[in-house]
Amino acid sequence: MTFNTAGLDPAILGPACAAGLIVLSTHVPLGKQVLSRGIIFIDLAIAQIAGLGVILAQFLGVDEASWGVQVAAALAALAGAGLLAWTDRRWPEYQEPLIGTLFALAATGGLLLLANNPQGGEHLKDLLVGQILWVSYGQLVPALLLSIALLAFMGWRRGELHGLLFYGLFALAITTSVQLVGVYLVFASLIIPALATAGMQGRGRLAAAYIVGALGYASGLVSSAVFDLPSGALIVWMLAACGLLAQLVPVVRRSHPAHRAG
Repeated sequence: MTFNTAGLDPAILGPACAAGLIVLSTHVPLGKQVLSRGIIFIDLAIAQIAGLGVILAQFLGVDEASWGVQVAAALAALAGAGLLAWTDRRWPEYQEPLIGTLFALAATGGLLLLANNPQGGEHLKDLLVGQILWVSYGQLVPALLLSIALLAFMGWRRGELHGLLFYGLFALAITTSVQLVGVYLVFASLIIPALATAGMQGRGRLAAAYIVGALGYASGLVSSAVFDLPSGALIVWMLAACGLLAQLVPVVRRSHPAHRAG
């Protein structure tokens, strides 16, 4: 394993850190709702559907740098969200297996579309683990504006999101983040900070979850630059490590359901 401090370039790590914070801004409060609803894998399903929209747009010849790809991802995610909102009303007791089925269909659909693409493996890898180190500040402007709008809407609703409203807002948040950081980091950003602070209440939980997420992204990016390891995969591991370390903080440990049960 190489050790390279020259990789600590602010011109690269700066936009990547900003991308992580933008993703966390919406995913931390949404992750709390995902946990409370018991639909843990909805983020993987919607992220995979958004990714399928990206792959389909490229399959049809749409330039990957154009707005057409963004629109395709958003439409695919909203369609998936609409379907899940409908199944949630019709068969709420089967929502989790239906989400898993939808994830499997979207994932295998992407494989089928990339089957004859000589660069299909690379496209699939980029979709799953992302290319966070290659984002620029210019790419972050639309994501930042959308995140501000979504946060303002959630604040106006005071976190009360139900049915199609929840699924639609969730889909819009995922659409942007999956193209910035990849499917795996989308899942980790939603679930790990929320899970690490489960049991805490009010703004204290939100603040603690943001701290866990920010430390996970920062330490993952620095470690990936220094040790020349894949950034997306390492950030997932560092998020998990920060979530575990958070249990050493007395106020977090005492509030966690597992501690109270013990």
